[in-house]
Amino acid sequence: MTHVWRCAGLRWGEGGPVLAWEGGRHSALVRGKRVAFAVVAGGVRRCVGARGHGCAARAVVPGRSTGGRCEECARLDRARSVAADTFADDPRPYRVYLAWFGPGMVKVGITAAERGSARLLEQGAVCFTWLGCGPLMAARRAEELLRAALRVPDRIPYADKRAVRAALPPTGERGAELEELHARAVALGGWPESLERAPFLAVDHGGVFGLEGLPPMDGVVSELVPGAGMSGDVLAAAGPDLHLATGRGVLVLDTRLMTGWELTGAERDEVTVPVREVGEAGVQDGLF
Repeated sequence: MTHVWRCAGLRWGEGGPVLAWEGGRHSALVRGKRVAFAVVAGGVRRCVGARGHGCAARAVVPGRSTGGRCEECARLDRARSVAADTFADDPRPYRVYLAWFGPGMVKVGITAAERGSARLLEQGAVCFTWLGCGPLMAARRAEELLRAALRVPDRIPYADKRAVRAALPPTGERGAELEELHARAVALGGWPESLERAPFLAVDHGGVFGLEGLPPMDGVVSELVPGAGMSGDVLAAAGPDLHLATGRGVLVLDTRLMTGWELTGAERDEVTVPVREVGEAGVQDGLF
């Protein structure tokens, strides 16, 4: 009997990255682990629902959607979302941070203090430092202040993050840009009084992600399709991305593309999913 599983996405925890499956199972994604799966032939990709609830319409979603949700569930998922500024009455303390993804690629953001560095791992931040901690709206005002004064964005495309992971400077040099921006940030006037500033301390995720010695990518999986599959060995895991050594070279799989599909074990050691080769026009963001 063929076992079929539905992926619930990549999760980051204290033990490192795991691939979650509906029903509560988890598969650790350690470096060197073999990943081999196939999409059930004749299947369709169903909406993953929102906030722990299934999609009432069981809507079909496009294969290239990294959200994996229909329009209605996407709207519900963002309801009372900090990112959408609809959760202003959240009483929890929030931290403001600077995250570094590569030379010249720094963003500012906020995350609930209780989550620790989980948000930074989920985004694939190679290095980060805290800037301050306080009430949500104070953290949000500080974030806007820093965006304007330091000219740093609040998001960086995944395609840009992937492109530089194999050519990063040594660990000791990664925090230099963050340290300079941190010094400029804490020297700014206009900080909310209720936001306690944090000293500079660079936290590097290079070892956690497995970036040392990472070879350049040869392509990016653009989507999953019924009947297609892929297999490869895990070289690194950063954010939602898996860098895999395959028979077609080093490929990056955004695990968000897996959600909503019914998957099974691969019968053959090959890559038959659609892949955009590096250098092709249109390469952009888009087991086990």
